[in-house]
Amino acid sequence: MIRKQLEAKITTIKQEKEDRANNNNKKKEGVDYRLEKDLAELDLKDTMCTLIISDKDNLREFVLRVQPKDGYFQSGSFDFTVNVPTDYPHQPPKVLCKTRVYHPNIDEQGNVCLNILREDWRPVLTLKAVVYGLQLLFIEPNPDDPLNKEAAKVFREDKQQFQRTVQKYMRGAY
Repeated sequence: MIRKQLEAKITTIKQEKEDRANNNNKKKEGVDYRLEKDLAELDLKDTMCTLIISDKDNLREFVLRVQPKDGYFQSGSFDFTVNVPTDYPHQPPKVLCKTRVYHPNIDEQGNVCLNILREDWRPVLTLKAVVYGLQLLFIEPNPDDPLNKEAAKVFREDKQQFQRTVQKYMRGAY
């Protein structure tokens, strides 16, 4: 009995040693170094954003939560998944809104219309630019470049109706 327990313990120790060796042998790619640098420089204290990293071994996928302090979306909480491609920073992160929201620049599928996530992306931009861009969408929605054309039309023509509809969505009554 004791011998079996001892053998099991030795097997466990060997497996843990192997696992540590395998993790240490994983090579970081350039994207990982750049991403670590971007995340280290990301200071969210004075923003309306929170970074949620669920897997510390995979920094390429995380959630960015935007919680506006004022404006149409005040007191709302909006989660965005951020997927960083292997050719980052040459290509922008892929950002998708996971929270249903009535917004001119976010469609029903969660796609985000933000110029720096498309044609205006440059390798010198960092995750900080993405954070500021998402914040700006909630501070100043842009009805002139909409993904949700109906929300953009209501925003331009009837701000009070827009506000009521935003509030309905934030209460889950859409």
